[in-house]
Amino acid sequence: MEKGEQIVVIGGGPGGYTAAIRAAQLGADVTLIEKKSLGGTCLNVGCIPTKVILHSAEMFAEMKEARKIGLKAYGLEYDWDAIQKRKEAVRAQLVRGVEGLCRANRIRVVSGEAKFTGPRELTVKKEDGASENLTAPRIIIAAGSVPAIPPVPGIAGNEHCIDSTAALSLPAVPERLAVIGGGVIGVEIATAFSQFGAKVTILEALPEILPSMDGQLTAILRARMEKTGVEILTGARVESVEQTPAGARIKANCGGEIKYFEADKVLVAVGRKPDTGSLNLAAAGVAEDKGKISVNEYMETNAEGVYAIGDCTGRVMLAHAASAQGETAAENAVGRAGKKAFDPRSIPSCVYGSPEFAGVGLTEEKAREAGIGYTVGTFPLSANGKALIMGGQEGVVKIIAGKQHGEILGVHILGCRATDLIAEGALAIGLEATAEEIISTIHGHPTVSEAVREAALAVEGRAIHIPNKKGN
Repeated sequence: MEKGEQIVVIGGGPGGYTAAIRAAQLGADVTLIEKKSLGGTCLNVGCIPTKVILHSAEMFAEMKEARKIGLKAYGLEYDWDAIQKRKEAVRAQLVRGVEGLCRANRIRVVSGEAKFTGPRELTVKKEDGASENLTAPRIIIAAGSVPAIPPVPGIAGNEHCIDSTAALSLPAVPERLAVIGGGVIGVEIATAFSQFGAKVTILEALPEILPSMDGQLTAILRARMEKTGVEILTGARVESVEQTPAGARIKANCGGEIKYFEADKVLVAVGRKPDTGSLNLAAAGVAEDKGKISVNEYMETNAEGVYAIGDCTGRVMLAHAASAQGETAAENAVGRAGKKAFDPRSIPSCVYGSPEFAGVGLTEEKAREAGIGYTVGTFPLSANGKALIMGGQEGVVKIIAGKQHGEILGVHILGCRATDLIAEGALAIGLEATAEEIISTIHGHPTVSEAVREAALAVEGRAIHIPNKKGN
């Protein structure tokens, strides 16, 4: 691709704006189309707003327990309106940051909804009703996703049934919140609202919450949530939701037993689906399956010159995965140094619960399914000085290593700063590092990161700060 040749990016979320910036860095003339606000779901109504509320909830919960660390707090209250204002302030600042990055990289931003009219041909319908036609030799689709609504009678059109976007902007914390779905979104919002005093019930149809995460650590998190007052029912299939004068009444089949639940609000958090319905993909000849755009490891679709990244592919629906895919697609679209494949092995999954939970690579369950021989090393945070200081002793670091060579296959962390610490595990997997290489890396003291090294030592049966299992 020659310098200055056009690339059009559809969608200004984490994947789209990253792809646009990377393409511009490589010399392309970039146009970025966004139908709502730059930053997409993650920045505006997803990751960032959720974490603002979770942070306030976590601080509120910690302050209520201040006596445990020698502090006294009286008349403690939360101000929901102030929390909402802070959420908006953080969001607005980050949106302005993305806008500034686009200007700095000379990216033309078009506000409107894009639709294919032919191969590598688009029309953009703007808010004022005007339209603009665009053509480009390379197009990157980063259309994102929207909340999925299950076909449960009584959910559609029920004012008391809300999605995650609405949950973040409620006028007040509901007294009773029912959550349909025990995935990441459900667990995070359940955690925050519970810490603010809501009576929360999670209804999950599968045998366990957070089914893609490590089973042993998930069980610990579940016990912790239940201890703090969150009711969790697994194997609970919601059959209907009925609107009542006070809120909603849920009918659920819980292992063959019909149970009813009353709630002021019902959060429907059963996942997300690609937001590709308005793109008219057929006109571009782009293959899709139930809205999911098919791509190869280079993020290429079947249509020449068209790439797709992030949630709209239906693969790994995580903002950081979309950003990494955006860089891959941009570099391949510009085509400066041959094709670059996207490697999903080092994508971490993060759950901002209480405590935090993060994992990367294989779980024990996945390793067994694949018939891979492995060794496990675990280290409890109750034996880590910094975790004890922070009151975060209810946690574990777990490392899964190959039995023969000791290569890191998976790292799973439940505890304080887990979502930050997981980067070391992602790096280890990306570099095909061994447990010995983590051990040989000196970790600062006192830090929670020391627990990662101790877990690597435990893989080899030589942990320092816990007794080692016999036979290791």
